[in-house]
Amino acid sequence: MAALMGSLVPELQRLLEKDPYLAPFEQDFQRRYGIFHHILKSVEESEGGLDKFTKSYLTFGVNRFVDGGIYCKEWAPGAEAVFLTGDFNNWNPFSHPYKKMDFGKWELFIPPGPDGFSPVSHGSKLKVVIRTRSGEVLYRISPWARYVAREGTNVNYDWIFWDPPNPYRRRHPVPKKPKSLRIYESHVGIASPEGKIASYKNFTHNVLPKVKDLGYNCIQLMAVMEHAYYASFGYQITSFFAASSRYGPPDDLKELIDVAHSMGITVLLDVVHSHASKNSEDGLNNFDGTDNAFFHSGTRGVHALWDSRLFDYANWEVLRFLLSNLRWWIEEYAFDGFRFDGVSSMLYHHHGIGEGFSGDYNEYFGMHVDEDALAYLVMANYMIHFLHPECITVAEDVSGMPALCCPVKEGGCGFDYRLAMAVPDKWIQIIKELKDEDWDMGNIVFTLTNRRYGEKYIAYAESHDQALVGDKTLAFRLMDAEMYNYMSVLTPLTPIIDRGIQIHKMIRLITHALGGEGYLNFMGNEFGHPEWLDFPRKGNNESYHYARRQFHLADDQLLRYRFLNDFDRDMNKLEEIFGWLSSPPAYISEKHESNKVIAFERANLLFIFNFHPSKSYADYRVGTEKPGKFKIVLDSDAPEYGGHNRLDHNTEFFTQNYSHNNRPNSLLVYIPSRVALVFQNMDIQN
Repeated sequence: MAALMGSLVPELQRLLEKDPYLAPFEQDFQRRYGIFHHILKSVEESEGGLDKFTKSYLTFGVNRFVDGGIYCKEWAPGAEAVFLTGDFNNWNPFSHPYKKMDFGKWELFIPPGPDGFSPVSHGSKLKVVIRTRSGEVLYRISPWARYVAREGTNVNYDWIFWDPPNPYRRRHPVPKKPKSLRIYESHVGIASPEGKIASYKNFTHNVLPKVKDLGYNCIQLMAVMEHAYYASFGYQITSFFAASSRYGPPDDLKELIDVAHSMGITVLLDVVHSHASKNSEDGLNNFDGTDNAFFHSGTRGVHALWDSRLFDYANWEVLRFLLSNLRWWIEEYAFDGFRFDGVSSMLYHHHGIGEGFSGDYNEYFGMHVDEDALAYLVMANYMIHFLHPECITVAEDVSGMPALCCPVKEGGCGFDYRLAMAVPDKWIQIIKELKDEDWDMGNIVFTLTNRRYGEKYIAYAESHDQALVGDKTLAFRLMDAEMYNYMSVLTPLTPIIDRGIQIHKMIRLITHALGGEGYLNFMGNEFGHPEWLDFPRKGNNESYHYARRQFHLADDQLLRYRFLNDFDRDMNKLEEIFGWLSSPPAYISEKHESNKVIAFERANLLFIFNFHPSKSYADYRVGTEKPGKFKIVLDSDAPEYGGHNRLDHNTEFFTQNYSHNNRPNSLLVYIPSRVALVFQNMDIQN
């Protein structure tokens, strides 16, 4: 079989040239590509093409025809009979039976009324009625439902037919794919200082202007796909085609994305196709009375740690459902791409549980790899980039799977970016375990630059994971309880607060400038949000106190949070001008252990970091590639960033024809302790 597929991967040789260590696994790449190629060929031959197959939401679920009639279609292979009930037939469970089709599908057509109106009105409630082979009658929400909501104190969600007479119309064009991706990871529900679930409208009017001002050109929206349990952070999906109603109706989300586009902001959806909620009443689980309709049966279909169901990616109808789901979010809501959650769990039969991933290539190939799931990810990326070339895909993979972000035609998975997940772990480890004077410059640089050649990484100092209760944000690790008493400029600047503010800025800038080809920040962390994140649950008496973001802290001129906020903004604005994220990787000229100095060049800028807690250096020689006159363009020690104002920004630094650290030129600079500096060569036009 592998030999027959030998010629399938068009540009595999290019991948093997980039990474010769992959050569022993050539047959694995051939086989994986063969599975993808077979799926694609089958779609073309039996489903009328990729475009039609991935728009199955136009026929599945409940759809209104132009003449007002209603067409319903479901896949329920385990059902003995299927019916539609709801407000439209006074909840008669059996008056509207579906007709059985081939391959476990069922269909129903309800003609329009005499007046031409739809028999199922917008806003009315529906249920699919399943009679199982054992005779049990189940009331279910269609897997393709586009709007579900929970009323009052109801435990379960209701399926509401969403077909507004005047749906939202987009007003603004989609922005071009950014060359440099600066992501503001966001959660609509907590995007307010108030102790409640915030709305799409609130995000549109109050948060988007902040994102724009901070210089981020992309938002990544979490917890949008409907999830019954708010405290799951949106990772236990119950309705895959429904935008969460807890923040408002679908049109409010469409407006949010449209307004973001008007600001030039790209919008990514945090998509969860790695697993699904175990809920049956308002989820996919046991939809047709069996445990294997959408999922693997038995233990293979349950994630041991997440207590959730696992998709059977080899199932044709699961492929239809998931690929159409991606297409739905792009075309119905105008999302510009996806951050795929839980990719590591999908890629391996062991789901990464108990695996350390040492980097040995044998960990990425063999029987422990779920090649059906991998083929789905390849199909997803191929489909997205074929039909919507401007869309962006990001993989959350902790394992380091090779070729994840290489083109499909090379045998890769086709993602545009992967998250640099080792970086936040490294910062936490350093802060927790080491004294400042023991920080290892070489180890920091290695972690920030250790990435697969030819694959793009999104670097981040911390994401939502580090903000959750039970963990601590970097600001809280650095300053802890003193944040509650000494963040006012009217109080003394304590050594702990001073250290925390300075290191917070340095960590962010060096991660931004050295760590990848994209940058991510979780909302509120840009100004050192003082508290962790904890959703209302029984364990905290259903409190919203920690399920909010206190943006007002950064706006208060008497609080030191504004220093961090303003530095974050100016760091992003500088990248916007010079584009280091879209430039080749940095050239690192110095990582001096005893001096605690790191120096590197990227995008015609010279970056210098002095992590030493107490030593400043006068006339410190730093190497540069090109000669010229240098000036400071960003200084973490500036007073507007809560620094100590130890540098004169009018000073001009001239290079000497004196080689240093393998650079042909060098200059002498003053580097205060705990400072991050960025210099521009004024003789080079950006």
